[in-house]
Amino acid sequence: MSAHPRLSLNQATIKYASLDEALQVTAAGGYESIGLWREPVHAVGLDEAARRLGDSGLRLSTYCRGGFFTMPEGPARRASIDDNRRGIEETATLAAAGAAGSTSTYVLVAGGIPDGSTDLLGARARVADALAELAPDAAAAGVTLAIEPLHPMYASDRAVVSTLKQALDLAAPFDPSVVGVTVDTFHIWWDPEVLPQIARAGAEGRIATYQVCDWKAPLPADVLLGRHYPGDGVIDFASLTDAVEATGYRGDVEVEIFNQEIWDTPYAEVVARTAAGFGSAVAPHLAASVTV
Repeated sequence: MSAHPRLSLNQATIKYASLDEALQVTAAGGYESIGLWREPVHAVGLDEAARRLGDSGLRLSTYCRGGFFTMPEGPARRASIDDNRRGIEETATLAAAGAAGSTSTYVLVAGGIPDGSTDLLGARARVADALAELAPDAAAAGVTLAIEPLHPMYASDRAVVSTLKQALDLAAPFDPSVVGVTVDTFHIWWDPEVLPQIARAGAEGRIATYQVCDWKAPLPADVLLGRHYPGDGVIDFASLTDAVEATGYRGDVEVEIFNQEIWDTPYAEVVARTAAGFGSAVAPHLAASVTV
């Protein structure tokens, strides 16, 4: 059994899987690439996780996630910055251990408005300040910080960066190899400026990763869990994927799904269903192989 050679399974899609389970079921499903999360890596230790990734034969497509640094200066912010520095080091170690074509892409979610505050603009300014602090560490490690804009419904508690334009504006002061963006269909499909902003991201060389999943109404009570398999909702994967491909992006394409029903499904079934949805909704618009 084989999947599209550019399909990567983001580990969040099988949230309850251990690192070993995720690596095994992804490889067994014919995938060539996986996006890892920090918690399962920490559960076994970085060096051991790197060894197991290397043994799996899989590429690393991204490492999730960092960010959450919108709080005012103080101990909590210092702890967040230090944790992100560790995340940068972890990304470099895992990418070096993965199969050829692995990427040192560390996905950043900005964080929401701090408790007790209504200062949205100040929170966004502190994202820019954090990037300026972390960029030298990322550059030294050969890691790309991939700012992920999230749908505006998450602006209060998860990400004050809501559009691809905002992410690109934050990235603009830095070399594209150091600060790029995450293009995630779930978060940006609604944006009337998304196609020109994808073109801009490509022209600036800032597309660090392309992530796909679908949007279907009604959203669940916990809107974080409203993601679906590609092809099961309303997102126009043809136009978005064509736009990303037109920029020359030829990296892995991750499926990242937060959905309780999917999390409760046997992992092998999720892996197969993900490949099928991707194969019909996304793959027809992709070049056949990864180019790095």
